[in-house]
Amino acid sequence: MIGQGFFQNLIRYLIDSLGFVFERLNWLSILDLAIVTLIFFGLLILLRDTQAVVLLRGVLLLVVLGSLLNSTQVLPAFSWLVRTTLPALVIAIPVIFAPEIRRALERLGRAGSIFGTGKSSSGTQKSIAAVVNAAIRLSDRRHGALIILQRLDNLEEFVRTGVIVDAQVTPELILQIFYPNTPLHDGAVILEGSRMLAAACVMPLSASGVLAHTADRQLGLRHRAALGISEVSDAVVVVVSEESGTISVVSNGRMIRRLDAERLENILRTFFSPNAQRQGLADILKGIYPGGKKPRGES
Repeated sequence: MIGQGFFQNLIRYLIDSLGFVFERLNWLSILDLAIVTLIFFGLLILLRDTQAVVLLRGVLLLVVLGSLLNSTQVLPAFSWLVRTTLPALVIAIPVIFAPEIRRALERLGRAGSIFGTGKSSSGTQKSIAAVVNAAIRLSDRRHGALIILQRLDNLEEFVRTGVIVDAQVTPELILQIFYPNTPLHDGAVILEGSRMLAAACVMPLSASGVLAHTADRQLGLRHRAALGISEVSDAVVVVVSEESGTISVVSNGRMIRRLDAERLENILRTFFSPNAQRQGLADILKGIYPGGKKPRGES
């Protein structure tokens, strides 16, 4: 009988709440709800394929269930527990989701580059030609490589993890760095324009976990590092597999694999074309609402 009374009170409360909402619904309320819905949708898309999404589901379920039970006033002890713990939960959420919040703010910060430079220097085009040349030769020799091409986001914090090179980008320099067992072959090289800033740089590994749900889950640390740096910056990454010689391009947490010289060059020149350089705000929207975050192979 107690359980039946509880559910009756719960149903009555829900019906009364819905009636209260619909009685006061107008176009301004609809706009208000639409904005809140878009914000939550953006957050869910942002956290999709991350380890935090499972935790977020648990938190939301706990909050909704706690609110419903607390509103019925039939469980006073539970209501007290909810009122006591919810403030602590509000404080804990920013700590738990710190990496995701940081990534979202970094993407939002790129909105400052909405007007972009609109330039594609001749030095950048020469670097692209050198990268394509070197990638093909590294692929033929089965020498692994991780090449980061900086765009609008500054990569100084990752440059500091490696060895400063500050040299003109040439195919021979890239080949020498990634020759097996040389001092700088582990890690990534970072290029800016026509200059190689540093080599043997340490990149963050991907935190999205998308490789665990694809046929590419056996990919090594180079590919995971390529995904990782592309998730926290707008850099374009070229990866050469040491095992298969496969060439891949990674950007915005997405991977295109099995590229030949022509496709690789076309993709890189597209990323560094004047039109692409102006897409500051468009890049933000793509980052928050991507068409698909799972790495994909050649179609």
